[in-house]
Parts: sequence; C-alpha cells; structure tokens
Amino acid sequence: MNKHENLKKLLNSPEFAQDIVINRLLPAQDGIYAKFPEDLDPRIVKVLQKRGINEIYIHQAEVWNLAKSGRNTVVVTPTASGKTLCYNLPCLQALLNDEKARCLYLFPTKALSQDQQSELNEISGEGLNIKIATYDGDTPESLRVSARDTGRIIISNPDMLHSGILPNHPKWIKFFSNLKFIVIDEAHAYRGVMGSHVANVIRRLRRIALFYGANPQFILCSATIANPLQLAESLIGQEVSLADKNGAPRGEKRIILYNPPLVDAVQGIRRSVVTESRRWMLALLKAGIKTILFAHSRIRVEVAASYVNEDLKNIYTDNSRIRVESYRGGFLPNERREIEKGLREGDIQGVVSTNALELGIDIGGLDASVVAGFPGSFNSFWQQSGRAGRRGGTSVSVFIASVSPLDQFIMNDPEWFFRKSAEEAHVDPDNPYILTDHVKCACFELPFTDEEIKDGIFTENVLPVLEYLEEEGVIRHTSAKWHWADRSYPAEGVSLRTGGADNIVIIDITQGRNNVIGEMDRPSAKEMIFEKAVYIHRGRQYIVEKLDVENRKCHVSEADVNYFTDGLVKTDIKVLTEDEVISVDGFGSEEAFSAVIGDVLVRSQVTKFKKLKFRTHENIGFGDVMLPEEEIQTRAIVFQFSPESQTGKVLAKMDEQQIGEALCGLGTLIKNIAPVFLLCDTRDLGIAERVKDPHFSVPSLFVYDKYPGGTGLVESLAQKIKPLFGYIREALEKCPCKNGCPSCVGPAGNKKATFAMLLS
Repeated sequence: MNKHENLKKLLNSPEFAQDIVINRLLPAQDGIYAKFPEDLDPRIVKVLQKRGINEIYIHQAEVWNLAKSGRNTVVVTPTASGKTLCYNLPCLQALLNDEKARCLYLFPTKALSQDQQSELNEISGEGLNIKIATYDGDTPESLRVSARDTGRIIISNPDMLHSGILPNHPKWIKFFSNLKFIVIDEAHAYRGVMGSHVANVIRRLRRIALFYGANPQFILCSATIANPLQLAESLIGQEVSLADKNGAPRGEKRIILYNPPLVDAVQGIRRSVVTESRRWMLALLKAGIKTILFAHSRIRVEVAASYVNEDLKNIYTDNSRIRVESYRGGFLPNERREIEKGLREGDIQGVVSTNALELGIDIGGLDASVVAGFPGSFNSFWQQSGRAGRRGGTSVSVFIASVSPLDQFIMNDPEWFFRKSAEEAHVDPDNPYILTDHVKCACFELPFTDEEIKDGIFTENVLPVLEYLEEEGVIRHTSAKWHWADRSYPAEGVSLRTGGADNIVIIDITQGRNNVIGEMDRPSAKEMIFEKAVYIHRGRQYIVEKLDVENRKCHVSEADVNYFTDGLVKTDIKVLTEDEVISVDGFGSEEAFSAVIGDVLVRSQVTKFKKLKFRTHENIGFGDVMLPEEEIQTRAIVFQFSPESQTGKVLAKMDEQQIGEALCGLGTLIKNIAPVFLLCDTRDLGIAERVKDPHFSVPSLFVYDKYPGGTGLVESLAQKIKPLFGYIREALEKCPCKNGCPSCVGPAGNKKATFAMLLS
C-alpha cells in the first residue's frame, strides 16, 4: 500500500477512529502566477530558469514592485509559499546593479540562517558570484574578518546584531555605508518580550546606518497574523506597505482533531497527551509516513522521543529502520545541524521538537505533523501544521487535545477552531526596562545629541531614560551630547530572549569527561536542573550533581533511572502601585467586579521537586531544593471581588475553602484561555489567588506578566476582559464533567463555585 492508503487505513482503524472529533480535508489550491518583471536582471532570470522557475507568484511580483518604488514592505502569506524569493529578487538585483551594495538578512534562529545560506550559495554559484556570509555566534573568528569586509549579503540574527555587530560598528564601515536592504524574515516571531527588544535593536541599526550615510529599505516576511502592518511598523519605526495576496499553490491537507479517551469520566481525566501523541507518531512512522511531533516543553520533547524510540527498539530490524530524534533549545550547533541534515536527506524519519522547528527551515519531505496540545496561538498551530507537505502532495496534521480548558473548548466546538481568525501580535519598544537597556547600548555605540532626542529614531521617551542613567553615573551630558561614561560593555548584560543574559552551561562529568552537552537560561535552570534533578538530552538520562548559579555551570552524570523530575514553584506577590481602576459592569446598574492595574513585586522559588515515573507519570516521591529565590518587578491586573459587587455578594455566601477553589478555578481558566487573546504562551502569565488579600482586604486574583517591567500583556488583557470572561463561561458550560476536572477548573478548582461566581 502507498502512503495515502496507509493513512486512510490508519484513520479508520478502531485504535483511533472513535476519538477523532473532526476529520477535515482542506482542498488543494492552484497557483496564481505573474511573468518575470521586465527590468529583472537577465542573469537572475537565467539562474531561476535553471532551477525550473519560469514565472513567479503574484505576491512575489507585488513585493518586487513595492521594493522598486522605494517602499518598505511586509509580505504575509502561508507557510511554504515562496516568501524567500520575495526578498531575494530585489536584493540580488540591487547587488548586481551596484558592486558596492550590501544587504543584511535577519532570521530569528541560527538554524534558519544556515538553511538560507545553503540556498543562496546554490543560486550565487550558478553565475551570480555574490559572496554570502553567515555571521552569528557559531561563525569561527578566522572567518569573521572576511565576512565583514567582503560579504555582500550578511546573514545573521537579532542577537548577534545586538551584541556583536552594532557595538563594533567601526569595523563594519564599508558594510553599513553601502547597506541597501534589510530583510527581517519570520517577523511574526518578534512579538511580546523578544519583539520589544528587537524593535529597539532595529532603532539602533537604523541610527548607525544613518550615521554612515545609508538609508536602507526593509522587507519583512510574516506568517498570517491579524495585524501584520501594525507589527511591521512597530518593529522598524517607519511606514510599511502590505502585500498579502497569496499566489502560491497548496497541496491538499487533512486536519484531524483528536480528543484522547476518558479513563475516568467522573473526574474528567483523559489519557495523557504525551501517551497519545506517541501512539500517533508510532502509527504514522510504521505506515511509512515521515512525521514531526511538536511538544511544548523541553521535558515533554525528550520524554516523548524516548518513548517512541523505546517502542521501536528491535535489534533484529534496526528499529524497523526508523530513526527518531529530539530537537529543542539548548542543543549544541553541531547537534542541530546533524539533525536538520538527517531530516533533509532522509536519514531521520521522525523528529520530536519544541517550537524550535516551527519556523521555515527546510527539513525535507515530511508528510505528517502531530501537535501535542494547543501551542498557545492559532498562528503557531498553522505554522506547525505547515511543516508537513511543504513539497506538495497530500499531508496530514493531527491536533491532540490536552486536558486544558482551551483544548477541551476546541473539542466541544470544533467549528470554532476553523472559524477563529488569526491573532494579533504586539510589541512595546518603550517598555521602560527594555528601553533603558537599549538606550545604554545605543549610547555606547554613538553619543546621543540633544537635537537627535527631539526628532530622532528613538522616541521622546529616551530623554528621561538618559537623565536617569546620568544620575546613575553611566552617562555624561556635555557639549549638547550624551556620552557613555562607564567601563562596562552594556550589550553583554542584555538578552533579547530572556530576563537575563546569563545562560547556565551543562557539563557532563561522567567518568571525568568534562564535556559541554547543552545550555539553559538561568530562570529555567533553577526550575529544571537543580541538584538531584533528572536532565534528559537526546534520550540519555543524567542526574544533576551540582548547579552553580553564580559561576553559570551545572555538572551532570549519566544515569539510568525510571523517572523524570518536575520542580514545584512557590510564589509570593506584593502590590507596589495602583495605576488604574477598571469597573466591569454586571447585570443592571451594579458592577460585577473591579480590576486594578499596577506594579507588583513577585518572588518565586523552587522549594521541592517531584519524581514522575516514566510511562504512567505517577508521583513516586519528592525531594527538597535549596536555591535562592528569583525576584522581579512587573505589571499585574488584579481582579477584586469586593462585598459590594455582584460577584462579591456571591462569594460572601461561600466559606473560605470554596472561595479559594472558585478563585483557583477562574485562575486556571484565565491562564489557559487568555493566551489566545494575547498571542502569548501560557508560561508568559503568572496567576496568584488570595482569599483575603492583605493589600486589598477582599478576595483577589492576580494575573501578572512574567517579564521584568511587563510587556503590555496586562494592559492588553484589560481591554479584553468581557470577551475573555464570555469564553470562560462557555468553556465551563460545555465541559461535560460534573464537579470540575483538569479540562476546566483544574485539579484544585471547584466548578460549581467558579460557575456561580462567573454567572454574576
């Protein structure tokens, strides 16, 4: 049987069919084409024709026309729709027209950079003779000088631009003074914290280019989001034109929504999403269907990959000649490239990944994607779904629901899943914490002038930041200029992706090896690789011997245990300011409840960990963790249920335990459903319930941004309270459980009490 017949047989098998909620075929779509532009350099046309391209898609032609007219452009089309050619055509044309011209390509990951260099090298090697160089953290020192001096297209990422290129701009004079185009690929990835950082890095980049007499054009590429134009303009701080008419063809795709079977109908407990995703991946691989499984944490990725490889284990058939690898952040560069190459060349038939492979890396002809639990946004789901079927033909994407309220809401109303429009992506470059970091970096690179502050690339918010930094003694104002006056190198202390730049290096010391096997950011390390924790790396198990936070090292030794570990975090929260009060209307003239937006101090600490047995995930023991607490000042919205409000009157009829359970249930629902409205991950929001808060003296529920200073998530949530609570009520109504379950109010919530509270 061929793959198509194998898939049909699999979907009709009793093993899966009875729990498939919906099986929908998205039909194939023909392409809409345009002729090559008349003024396109014949050398480029010749190279494209050699590669079998005799015409271009209409969105590629539209970007060409916009770029030719000198406008910044953002192109928004689905996965695998030829966005690369959208920017390659105008960039290659500019480089061929002017031998001094330079272009900068920015990708969110090193893997994408390597992928794009391979493709560009093939094009250049067919007669264009344009030097392409990758300049990132993996580029050897011996190649960096050559890249700077002779590279016509520099491929990099925002992290290297921030910490390696911009602070050393005098070495890049030739490049910056001739910079014609800046390409920002996968622009939708730059949202929230990272997007706010990247917007400031782009401000610094434009400032330095202007200093050397260049005014480059921007071409941005994005997957489908609700506000691509707004996001693009926020990122680059300039006007942008939109190209969103997709002309690319699409193969047919089958979307499967699958709800794991109930194992305890009374408590609403379903079979584990890890177990079910493993079953699906195994069945697909054994049917000859190359598969990628997306799990949403590092632990889940390693555990799921271990399960699949264990199930395939057979020394007589060499595991049925099926090779499965894990892929996640923290891998060493050579490991990432080995896996990517294996997927492209067909040596690896399956991969279990975090969202690290969500973006457009060419990983070959995968036929199926399995998404284990909702990935936090519909944009992410369609990106992950699009990783299969990139080379045409029929593909399948299986969404396996977890027990979270949002996943079960989707399973109860699957049509909503297909009706739901793409979410918006937001950045806040003027976040005071983020802006202060980048003003330091910008001032180190070039002094700010008083004239520039009034009408420059940075907004007027830069002046109070400079004045504050002058008081701190790191900036000096003299002769109408603001100079960097400190010995430090500020970019070193600023990470674009986490709250701090200090990653922990993980070292294998088994039998005196002393080999670096990975890395992890400090906050995650405190929660995952504390002493006696189990660290899993590409299927191998290690026990953490020592976590040295101060020296950024973690020593691990190989072990063979039948469990993995999970840290238990204790959180304390203190109100610092009350900036805004919002009244949420109830029935009639009464308010349902009020909400306060302000600054809070959050202290978190891992105090214990639990051991979870492989396969069954049963708790087989606890251990103590002795680590210093993490402390951040951030933004929060506090839902207050005073005795005078409608909701407060409902809570007044409950005892303290019921109030606690109602608040816990509401907190669980908000944490799981709010990310759909905010385009963030559930891990970006913190929840704290207080039966009687010491500051407000009434039952309160804190929802806070888990990044220092906040990133605008709280303010965005404040604008969406009514629709959010509407979805929450609907999720509770549709949940089939009687008293509450993991699919609605969570294990500690009370469905009846939460529902009574929401009905007000």
